[in-house]
Amino acid sequence: MSADTLAPAPVRRRSRAAVGWIVLVAALVVIGLFGTTIVYGGWTQRDAFDPESPAPDGTRALVRVLEAQGVTVTVARDLAAAERALTASPGTLVMRDAPELSDDALRSLTARARDVVLVEPRSRSLDVLLGGSALAGVVDERTVDPACDVAAAEAAGPARVGELYLPGDGVTGCYPADDGFGVLVAGGDGSSVAAVDGVTVLTNRALPRDGNAALAVGLLGRSSSLVWYVPSPEDADTGAAAPTIGDLTPPWVSPALVLLLIAGLAAALWQGRRFGPLVVERLPVTVRASETTEGRARLYAASGDAAHALAELRHATRRRLAGLLGLSPRVPAEQLADAVAERVSAERAVVRGILIDDLPRTDRDLVAASDRLRDLETSVRATLRTERTPR
Repeated sequence: MSADTLAPAPVRRRSRAAVGWIVLVAALVVIGLFGTTIVYGGWTQRDAFDPESPAPDGTRALVRVLEAQGVTVTVARDLAAAERALTASPGTLVMRDAPELSDDALRSLTARARDVVLVEPRSRSLDVLLGGSALAGVVDERTVDPACDVAAAEAAGPARVGELYLPGDGVTGCYPADDGFGVLVAGGDGSSVAAVDGVTVLTNRALPRDGNAALAVGLLGRSSSLVWYVPSPEDADTGAAAPTIGDLTPPWVSPALVLLLIAGLAAALWQGRRFGPLVVERLPVTVRASETTEGRARLYAASGDAAHALAELRHATRRRLAGLLGLSPRVPAEQLADAVAERVSAERAVVRGILIDDLPRTDRDLVAASDRLRDLETSVRATLRTERTPR
C-alpha cells in the first residue's frame, strides 16, 4: 500500500477543507481587486451629455470641434472646480440642469461667467436664469428655420428641435415649432444666457445633422475659454438638503445601532454553525429489519386481522426471495412466484397460493400460512447452498 492510502480519513478531510477555504479567499481577493480597479482606476460609465464620453449621448465630438476652433475647454466635475476655473478665466459656462444647487448657488455660479449655456434645463433653471421662461413640451424631431435675429442661429440656419421652451420677459425664442421654441437666448453681445435641447443638437449622434454643429459652435464658442460643469451629488447645498434620519433622531441612536450590529455579528460567529467533518454517532440499539417485520405481524395478529398480518409476512418474504434470486426488489409478485417455483421444482399454482393468493380466515390458518412461507424460503436457500457446495 502507498502512504496516501494509509493516511487517516480526518486528515484528508481537513486537507480538502483547507483547500476550499484557500480557493474562496483567493476568489474574494480577485473580485475585490477587479471592483477596486473599476471604481477607482479603470473604466467608468459616463452620463449623457458628458464632455468626455464618446457614446452616442455624449458630447466629446463637440468638445473636439471647439478645441479645433481655438477654444480652451475645462471639464469641472464639482462646483468648487467650476468656480475656480471661472474665476481664473471668466468665459463661457456650459451646464446641464443641476437640481442639487439652490437658487442662490445657481445665480452665484452663473454670475462668474460671461456667457451661460443651459443644456436640457428644467423649469426651475429656466425661471431663475431666463426671466420666467418655462417648458413647452416635446415634439418629434424635425428640422426648422431659426426665425430670429440671434447671430448664432442665423449663421447656423435650419437645425433640429425636440424639446421646446416658452420665452419669458426679454428672452428671444429661436426655431419655433408648435407652441414653443427650440432655443432661448437672453442678453446681447456683452453677456448672454441660452437654453438648448442637448439631445437633438449637442450629442455625438445629433451633431452632424443639418445645422446642429454650427449652432452648437455659435452658442458655446463665443469666448476663448469654456468651462463645462458636470453637476455632482456632493454639490448639494447643506442648508437646502432634506434632513437625514441621523438629523431627525437623538445623537445616541446611531452609536446604539452600530453596537447592536456588532453584537449581532459577534453572536453569529459565536453560536453559528461550524463547518467541519460529519461526526458519526453510535446508535444505542440496533434492530434488525426482520425483527421489526415480525413485531408488526404480531400486532396485526393481536388485532384479529389475519389477512393484513399475512400480507406483511408475504411482503417481507418476497423481498428476501428476490434478493436471494438476484431479482429487483420491484419485480412483480407473479413473476417472483414463477421464478421461485422453477427454482424449487414446484407447481406454480402452489407457490402463487403461498406467496399471493391464499387468504387465512382464522389464526390457525395464519400460523399455517406463515409456516409455508418459512418452508418455501428455506427450500430456496437450500438450493442456493447446493449450487455453492464444491464438488
